[in-house]
Amino acid sequence: MFDDFQFSSILVSTIRNAPVLMFAAMAGLFAERSGVVDLALEGKMLASAFVSAAVAYVTHSPWLGIFAGLGISVAIALLQGYVSITQKGNQLVAGIAINIALSGLTFVLAQFFFAQGGRTPDLGQARLFDLVLPGTAAVAHIPFIGWLYGKLIGGHSALVYLAFALVPLVHWVIYHSRFGLRLRAVGENPHAADAAGVNVERTRFLALLCTGVLCSFSGAYLAIVQSGFFLRDMSAGNGYLALTALVFGNWRPLYTALGCLMFGFFAALQVQMEGVAFPLIGKIPGSLIQMIPYVVTVIVLAGLMAKSVAPKAIGVPFVKSR
Repeated sequence: MFDDFQFSSILVSTIRNAPVLMFAAMAGLFAERSGVVDLALEGKMLASAFVSAAVAYVTHSPWLGIFAGLGISVAIALLQGYVSITQKGNQLVAGIAINIALSGLTFVLAQFFFAQGGRTPDLGQARLFDLVLPGTAAVAHIPFIGWLYGKLIGGHSALVYLAFALVPLVHWVIYHSRFGLRLRAVGENPHAADAAGVNVERTRFLALLCTGVLCSFSGAYLAIVQSGFFLRDMSAGNGYLALTALVFGNWRPLYTALGCLMFGFFAALQVQMEGVAFPLIGKIPGSLIQMIPYVVTVIVLAGLMAKSVAPKAIGVPFVKSR
């Protein structure tokens, strides 16, 4: 019935869906602000999701899984930097190659180690638990306040709070730190930055290092928090949605986070709409409901691509002037 369509559940699901995109989008923001197109977000998410799930299952520790996923994501980011920055390779081709390679490699390794059809076993107690905020039980019976404090604000894993805390932190780093100033300089005019004494290649490598760290949290969240296991291609295009959020936010942290929340909202709306009978319409076919996030993506890209201003040197390898 239509009564089952609860807006409160959509809001809670939005908060739980957004971190996957927020970590990846903040990761892509560092890379692209430095002038490196990062299409490899999807691949880094898959690699960190698999390694996080595998290590968490073996060690029974979600935190060890997160750190292991961080290591593999950083390694891939540095490999991407070697190809794109040191060897001046095509950044688009490098990113797509990483995505394709890791899509297959994670499946093969999961099948080799666990023999469960390319997925890891359920993590069980190795999943990252939800945090209960102090005083939740005391306000649980109070209308609206109990839901707001206990479910919308509280009741999430540590990675959810980390994702939202990162937004103002990334904003400060990009706009109010020396590293952020150099990052924006090499993304806009690397030759002028080089003439001013900024090491362009080192700055871009540091940006990709930040990308690897942040993207690992996205993959770990998928495996250790949301699903409780690794499954082939479980990132399901979230890396590309994160890039769309970057375009939506005009490569600015705060607006990019709003874009991630928007996509998280429509993903939650899609789940909530399945099986619900609407007045005068009835039940909407599931295939149409599943199209919602992708239709929104197309609309966002079509409406905002012309208005968004990307860093001027993005995608252009830096060749030092003689």
